[in-house]
This record gives sequence, structure tokens and C-alpha cells, in this order.
Amino acid sequence: MTMRKWWSNFWFSFPVQLLILHVRNHILLTSIWVFLGSLITGSIANMFGIKYLFWSPEYFGEVSFWSFFFLGFCFGGFVMTWHLSVYMLSAQHFPFLATLSKPFTKFCINNFIIPLFFVCLILYHHIHFLIDEHQFSWGAVIYHVSGFIFGLLSLVILLIAYFTYTNRDILSYSDSPVPSTRKGLLKRIAPGRRVNLEEIRSEVKSWRVETYLTEALRPRMVRSVSHYSLRVIMNVFKQNHTNALIVQMSSMLLLVALGFGMEHPSFRIPAGASVFLFLSVAVAFIGAFLYWFNHWSFTIILLLFFVVNTLTKRSFFNQENRAYGLSYQQPRPVYEFAKLQSSFSMAQINEDKDSTIRILHRWKERTGEIKPKMIFVCVSGGGLKSATWAMQVLRNADSLTHGSLMRHTVLMSGASGGMIGMSYFRELYYLKLLGESVNPHDVQHIYKISKDLLNPIAFTITTNDIFIPKGYFKVGDQQYRKDRGYIFEQQLNENTDWRLNRTLGEYKEPEQAALIPMLFVTPYIVNDARRVIISPHPVSYMAIAPNSLEAESCDVDAIDYMRFFSNQSPEKLLFTSALRMNATYPYILPSVTLPTSPDIEVMDAGFRDNFGLKSAVRFVTVFKEWIDEHTSGVIILSIRGIERNNEVINATDNDGIVESLIDPLGIAGKIVTLQDYENDSSIGLLRSWFGLDRFEVIPFVYKPTTRHEEASMTFHLTLRERDDILNAITLPQNQVSLSKLQQLFLMRQASRMD
Repeated sequence: MTMRKWWSNFWFSFPVQLLILHVRNHILLTSIWVFLGSLITGSIANMFGIKYLFWSPEYFGEVSFWSFFFLGFCFGGFVMTWHLSVYMLSAQHFPFLATLSKPFTKFCINNFIIPLFFVCLILYHHIHFLIDEHQFSWGAVIYHVSGFIFGLLSLVILLIAYFTYTNRDILSYSDSPVPSTRKGLLKRIAPGRRVNLEEIRSEVKSWRVETYLTEALRPRMVRSVSHYSLRVIMNVFKQNHTNALIVQMSSMLLLVALGFGMEHPSFRIPAGASVFLFLSVAVAFIGAFLYWFNHWSFTIILLLFFVVNTLTKRSFFNQENRAYGLSYQQPRPVYEFAKLQSSFSMAQINEDKDSTIRILHRWKERTGEIKPKMIFVCVSGGGLKSATWAMQVLRNADSLTHGSLMRHTVLMSGASGGMIGMSYFRELYYLKLLGESVNPHDVQHIYKISKDLLNPIAFTITTNDIFIPKGYFKVGDQQYRKDRGYIFEQQLNENTDWRLNRTLGEYKEPEQAALIPMLFVTPYIVNDARRVIISPHPVSYMAIAPNSLEAESCDVDAIDYMRFFSNQSPEKLLFTSALRMNATYPYILPSVTLPTSPDIEVMDAGFRDNFGLKSAVRFVTVFKEWIDEHTSGVIILSIRGIERNNEVINATDNDGIVESLIDPLGIAGKIVTLQDYENDSSIGLLRSWFGLDRFEVIPFVYKPTTRHEEASMTFHLTLRERDDILNAITLPQNQVSLSKLQQLFLMRQASRMD
């Protein structure tokens, strides 16, 4: 065979021509593969650790054979959905398929290039990660990877078997006379798609294909269909398309059915598998629209978006998430600018200040000191990374100071995951005070708070939330929908042995008695960028800049949760719901709608205060006179799961016109850096008020120790990431901070003894 002939056979082989067809005709479907590849390699969403969901899947909290099996099984579902979609869209371009036995099976075999590339890509990362990160033996690696392969083959074989026994080949149809009228030659197989069977039989518009691969992976020459009747050809295409649609509809119904089992841990498959399920739905949706509506697809999709948006404005279709425990039936408070401005009075603010001052006096008594140091603990957001880091710092600091840290802490504040970890530590400390056999310093509690939360969220999004949510549950006499917000709280409670399963009101008495520090949860209001200050006490002094109530130019920048929702039973709010509102990162968790008129939505506190310093600074400012008189100064314990941004500044002198148009929008991605600048200014102001000897910030910053990459900001941590976070306490700068804290309390204990 000459080189020219070999090249011709290769170029016009069915696999190569299918690849070209996908790149040319199926941009939307092909882009999904590009998106998937970017996720798997970490090219996008790397900081959120999405790649680890594919590299190291977990099932029941463990990397196991079955976690890899479900990942492979769902990947097989994605691959077969893609095969079905492109088969429906492309089969008419390759009329020789009508002459083959098991045409869909052969189509899948020849459509192998893209799926095989991704199988190799996933297996490469599986093997690399299991050896380098988990340090598995080759035997263990082969065992786990075989789970992925077995899962993939199980699904593929299952569907291939279905098509083998339901699809009839061309010889199974009786030959019928060729329709005599031109009208009979045009068969409408979908509303917007016409197929000219005469053109298919004459192969006028078919793609040139010379060879295809058989089931034995051997090349074979294609045959012409010109001698077959039009009716027989139509029957072959029709039965394949019908079966493809049946399988796609069955897949959608299976996803809906799985949603009913979202509360059972056995149904919570690995998050990476849920991503494959979600992409399968996307591929099926796109393929169905392109198939049924052809050139009308874009117009119909726009119309559908309009219809869906209109319908979901109505209460029946509205899938809004609510704060569990809060009443939505009582008359709702009016949320308008004028109403907010007029809702505050000096008498109200002074009443709340007096109430808090009584707490401060009790706090001072509990320290046993004449002028104690007042400590504020501020934690950053950052998913389970920050939750784990917050608990690691607090357990070490409180242990080294023999419990003095928590006794001297007045207020805890922060964002997202850091608040979850800090709240859990505070709860353990409280349970110990109540006499329970709980050791807050035990590392086992960190292992619990760092358990996976992402798998149930991802599974619920795929099987429940993209459809109409199924099922309701009650908190007291209030009823709410089950969705990923509900599953998040359920899983968090399961991970922490249900110790956080309290209402907000249950913390009122222990905070009033200064048994535990006060804690402010401060989600961000999407509608107008204000904050909600959630506390079991009225704290109206936190909702407006101090001493500025009379200033016409000063706006209320927050709402006092307890006062504003006084008619909605605010004390019955589940504490896990408050934490969830504070950690609602877009799309991962649903934004929470609060019962106001008009409705407002709240999201992650990190949009306004990712480090908790804003709350601490305002509290110190409000009570500065009391602090001056009754304490020896203020210490802010800053626990950051995120380093300060010291990245190299990118030059813009070589930007093209498109980059120049986009660059001004880049400031939106610098929220954390902007907050650092603002916090530096506030800290500087407090230093000028108190002096260097009476005001200090003690930082604890997570940095990677044995890894080249820092742990990801997500609700899923690998075991290596968790261990890396725990080891960060041994870094020199964190050891200096621990020593400084320890020496501070040793000196104060010595002075009391003297």
C-alpha cells in the first residue's frame, strides 16, 4: 500500500471523520468535553479543588473500590449519552450505517477517540494521585482503578446489550415499493428537521467515509445504500432514533427517582460522579433540542428561558430556599430604605448597649482579673479548609493557655467555613462546661468537621434541584422544601454528631451568662449589599456606624436580625441555617430568601467581611469607653485560611483590545484584597486609639507545608489536604503567635500570684 493510499484510508476512516464532524458541527456538545477536561486537569476551578473530585472520589467518606466504581459508572453514562446525542444528530450523514447489523454499536466503537482520550486522562490522574498523595502500593492502585474501569464497562455493556436486542438491522425489514410521489420522499422525523431520504440513498450529501471499524476492531470497507428502498432506510433510522430517545428519557427519569433517596447516605455518590450525571443531563438537553428543532434550536431555547423565568416567578414553581425555623406566615417587615433609616432610635441602641454591657461585666467576673485582656477571635472564609484551620488554631491556643483563651474571648466573628469550625469548637467548649465528657482539644473533632460535605450537595443538585425539588420537612410548625441547603445541614449535623443541631435561641442564656463568647453571624444581603447581624440578642448598635445616628449622610449598613424579624419567631432559627447563610457560595448552595416585603436574599458573609474584622472593629468602637475603663487592652486573634495577596503585579502595556475591555472588570475578583486594605486602615485606627501596648493583632495564617499547592477552598478535603492544614500550626510564624499568646497568659497568671 502506498503512503498516499494509507493516508487516504486513515483520513477518510469513520473515526477520523466523526471527530472532524464533532469539531465542525457540534460545537456545543464538544465544548462540554473541553469544560470537563478543564475541570479534571485543574485548568479551571483549581482553587476550589474540583479536580480532586475526579482524582480521588470518596464514598461514605472513604476512597474505595466502590467510590471509583460509581465514578466510572456515571462517566460511562455521560459517554453513552453523548454517543446517543451525536448519533441522532449525525446518522443521516453516514447512510452506510443503515446497511450494517447493530449500527449503533458500530457507531459507538468508531466514535471512540474523544472518550478514550478522557479515559486515559482520568486514569493517569488516578494513578498519579493515589501513588504520590495517598502513597498506595501498586496493588492497591490497581484494585481502586479497576473499580473505575468495571463501573465504566458495566454501564456501556448494559446499554450496548439493550441496543443489540432492540435494534433490527436492514435485513430484518421487508422491502417495500419506493414511494411514487415526491411528498413521500420527505420524511419529517422532528418538528424542525427534514430528512430527504432520496438524498441519503443517493449519498449526495453524505460525508466521505471509506472504512469503519467492526466489533473486532478491524477495518472494513463501507457499502453503498443506493439499492435499498427508501422505506427500509427510513425504518432503520427511525428505530435507532426511537431507542436513543427512550434511553435518554429513562436516564432523566432515573435521575428524578434518585432524588427521592437523597437523604440516605448510600445514595450520596461521589461528587465527581454527580458532575458526570449533571453533564449527562446537559448533553441530553442540548442534543434533544438540536435534534428536534434543528435551525430553530437557538430561538426555542431563548423562548424556553423566558417561559421558565416567567413561571418560576410564581409561587408554585418558585424554588426559593428559606431559613429553617423562621416563620414565613406572619406579616412581613417592610424592607425599604426610608423604613430602615427610621427604624433606629437612640433609646433602642442604648437599650441594646446596656444589655451587652451587662454581658461584658459577667465576662470580666469569669476571667477573675481586675483588668483582663479582651480577646476577639476573627476567622476567614474558605470552606472546610478554613473550618479545619480554625479548629486547629483554637484547640492548640486554648490548650496551651489552659482554657484562658476561651474565658477571655468576648466575641467570635467571621465568614463561611471558618465560622463553621469556630462554632463547632465553641459548642464543644460549652458541652464540657455543662459536664459532658467532651474534650474540645481532641483532634478527632477536627477529623469530623473536615468530613466531606460536597458529595451530598452535588448529588442533590443533579437529582433534585435542577428539577422541581421533591419532598418537604417541618421545623416546629413551619414547612420547608428539601433541597441542597437542607442536605447540607443534614450532612453537617451527621458529621458533627448532631451537636450543632440547636436553635439560635438556645445560645441566648449561655451568652448572657458569659459562659461562652458572643458570636455574630453576618450574611450579606444580595439586594443592597447590607449585612444581617444574626445574634440571639438585639444588637442594633452593630447596624449603623457609632455615634452617627443623627448624621443625615450616614446610612444604615446592616439590619439587626432579632429586632427586624421580631414577628417571625427569630429565636427558632436553626443555628445550622444561620451558618449556612453565612457560607452560601454562589451555585454551590442556594441563596436564602428571608421573609421581608419585598423579599431579600442573603449569601456568603465573605462578600462584605471575609475575615470577621469588620464586626470586631465596630464592636470595639461602640464599647471603647467600657473597654478603656475595665480592661488592660484588646487582642484580636486573626485566623486566616487565606494568605495576604502578594502576587506579582501583571503589566497591562501588552494587552490586546479584548483584554483591555475586560481588565476593568478584574477589580471584582479582588474583593479579598480590597478588604485587606480596608481592614489595615481600621486596625491602624484602633492602634492609634489604644496605643501599641494595649492593642495587638496575633495572626495565624495557613500556608502549605509539604505541598506545592495550598488546600482548596471547598466543602471537600482530601486526607493529604487535611493533614497539610493540621501541620501548618508548626510553621515558624504560627509557633511565634502561639508562644506570644502563651507567654501573655503566663505573665498575667504570675502577676496575679504576686
